[in-house]
Amino acid sequence: MSEVVIVSATRTAIGKYGGTLASVNPEDLAETVIQSVLKRADISPELVDAVILGHVRSTSRANNIARVATLKAKLPISAHAYTVNMLCGSGMQAIHLGMNEIRLGEADIVIAGGTENMSQSIFYLRNVQSPGHTPELVDANVEGGPGSQPIEIYGRISMGQTAENVAEKYGISREDQDRFAYESQMKAKEALETGRFKDEITPVAVQTKKERITFEIDEFPRPNTTLEKLASLPPVFKENGTVTAGNSCGRNDGAAAVLLMSLEKAKELGIKPLARIVAFAAAGVEPAYMGIGPVPATQKVLERSGLSLDDIDLIELNEAFASQSLACIRELNLDLKKVNVNGGAIALGHPLGCTGTRLVVTLLHEMRRRGSRYGLATQCIGGGQGVAMIIENLY
Repeated sequence: MSEVVIVSATRTAIGKYGGTLASVNPEDLAETVIQSVLKRADISPELVDAVILGHVRSTSRANNIARVATLKAKLPISAHAYTVNMLCGSGMQAIHLGMNEIRLGEADIVIAGGTENMSQSIFYLRNVQSPGHTPELVDANVEGGPGSQPIEIYGRISMGQTAENVAEKYGISREDQDRFAYESQMKAKEALETGRFKDEITPVAVQTKKERITFEIDEFPRPNTTLEKLASLPPVFKENGTVTAGNSCGRNDGAAAVLLMSLEKAKELGIKPLARIVAFAAAGVEPAYMGIGPVPATQKVLERSGLSLDDIDLIELNEAFASQSLACIRELNLDLKKVNVNGGAIALGHPLGCTGTRLVVTLLHEMRRRGSRYGLATQCIGGGQGVAMIIENLY
């Protein structure tokens, strides 16, 4: 099978809930990164065979958002496009599917990524057409967590409750969670102050009520966070619990994309690849402990790659919650110095469909900056799953 390489990788800056990107439709965010990966690689849009996008909070305005974004970006009509919903893992699964299309000879050049605008997630009326039932107004952002597994079997488990479950099972203290969250904020602060994300971010033009502005700096980080402030926050999901708004990720807006092709195609076009996709893996876990999903996924991807954790130079572990991040770090015996060196989702944010790709984009750019060889991106998924991907720096 063909070796699949990444020749271009970018993301938007991440917006906070109700923030600067709130008015920008997710298909427009996707259009921005699609055009950017092509421009960065100096590739004609006419060469693209497929676009695969992760997206979770879909609306009727952009059914199959990948196709909508493909057409908006003026890619060829012949390019096929489809949308993936694997919840938090959607963006990484999109890369995996693009890799498979190339390996199987079904496509030469694929744009894979993810997009999400959680600020625009819909409210809907349930039971409107159900006789004998009272219509109920439902927030998709709230309903999405419990609906990640069959409620009649597991009950209404929110993602925060699963984080409490993991904290209790693996003995993750409130103090350790707050310390982890604080360190994520401080690493993100340093990364922003030193311009470490500049190369990976594509600016987004945003029309405000007063003027047209350029959005290019992550706005979710809280650089003035202190341990004292974190300790003062009340638990959100359980009485006398340990999971708070401060040691959890947020609801966010953003998009990310990578440009994939076979190594042979890159040579034919005279393009120097940035990275090679070494291996991908997905695994299932108990929904009530969904945050531990990166553990079996990482074990599986290491086995498939023939590598060990000692070979891995950098790790991007999605910080859905500090409790699950710490549980995964301890269960896998990860070197903290390698994990989320520029901060993670607790500081940067977690736009659901975008994050899986964002992890790979951030990992790749930091590997290039440091001259690292192998990197691992991994994340948990609501409903009890995990995904992991290993890439090799070729630049």
